[in-house]
Amino acid sequence: MTEQSPQEARQDRGRLREQGAAEILGFATQGAGGNEEQRLRGLLSRLPAEIFPFERRDKLGCFWGILQGLRGRRYRLVVMEGSGVAGGSALLLGRWLYGSRYVVSSGDAIAPFLRARWPLAAPIFEFYERLLYRNCSGFIGWTPYLAGRALTMGARRAVTAAGWAEYRYTPQRLAQSRATIRSELGIPPDAIVFGMVGSLNWSRRVSYCYGLELVRAALEAAAPQARVLVVGDGDGRARLRDLAGEQLGRTIFLPGRVEYSRVPDYLAAMDVGSLPQSVDGVGSFRYTTKVSEYFSLRLPYVTNRIPAGYDLDYGGLWRLPGDSPWDARFVASLAGLMRELTREAVEKKRAAIPACLPEFCRNRQIDRVTQFLQDILGDEPVAG
Repeated sequence: MTEQSPQEARQDRGRLREQGAAEILGFATQGAGGNEEQRLRGLLSRLPAEIFPFERRDKLGCFWGILQGLRGRRYRLVVMEGSGVAGGSALLLGRWLYGSRYVVSSGDAIAPFLRARWPLAAPIFEFYERLLYRNCSGFIGWTPYLAGRALTMGARRAVTAAGWAEYRYTPQRLAQSRATIRSELGIPPDAIVFGMVGSLNWSRRVSYCYGLELVRAALEAAAPQARVLVVGDGDGRARLRDLAGEQLGRTIFLPGRVEYSRVPDYLAAMDVGSLPQSVDGVGSFRYTTKVSEYFSLRLPYVTNRIPAGYDLDYGGLWRLPGDSPWDARFVASLAGLMRELTREAVEKKRAAIPACLPEFCRNRQIDRVTQFLQDILGDEPVAG
């Protein structure tokens, strides 16, 4: 999915104003056309809802557009996917000025996530998160941990919707994709491939981007049967290429960004997925979209000792020590796994993964979110 241009977003907002009101207005702060908006459309698909095309490059315009819709009292409820300040501020003002009710859906612990980027503004983020939850009519958490956090911080009620993979491939299609991608990249059919797909954005604060732990571990392990495949783009990709050195294109592969529709093909070429999370107030609350994708393909994965690493352990993962994916202990343990892992061990992990997990069932999640929002709509507005 791709973001709309500012002109397209403005045109869509104009059409919404002309069409009149549905009961629910939804928007995703990640941006119109993005994966989070796609999730929101799914969750609201059984309700009379409209989607406001939020444009990240025009946050001020979106702020006023949302507030204008709330001022006209055309919607009984607003659902925000994400935690952006522009969208959240519009919801809070709409609540205080016009009595509008809103629900927040988020996959991150807001204050810790923002504090990691802008540590000096930590008190402001803490205040914003608490204010957002204390004034909301409900919270939709991507994990039960986030739902509990929101309730603790003042949300009146909460439900969990962990997300789902958008694709379902047959074993025959997966086998074909695996052979095709490996052939295109020059990866031997019998190699054990560790990999991931994600945005390779470099964090100067911790000197890390997704995939760095895989490249470092591969260089340390020097295991003849192991390969690393990191799919994605960003300013961190050049750093990974430099680090890979002579192993680039030999044992370490960095093909860049691929179309979203091809993501499962590249995942099919892997034997072990990577779910790098920090064991702290950010990573410990997450599942991330990668989990549902890995489970949908029955792809074993390696992660840190986060809560999800225990709660979602159906026998198809490895929990490694280390407080973060850039922790030397984690990298060393990952290198050890690369040296020791056999094809038989991979297949044993894969076979242990259930074919279907209720936590990531699309219809089950839509059912319970629909009931959750219907209950909120049926309640009398609470003052304050």
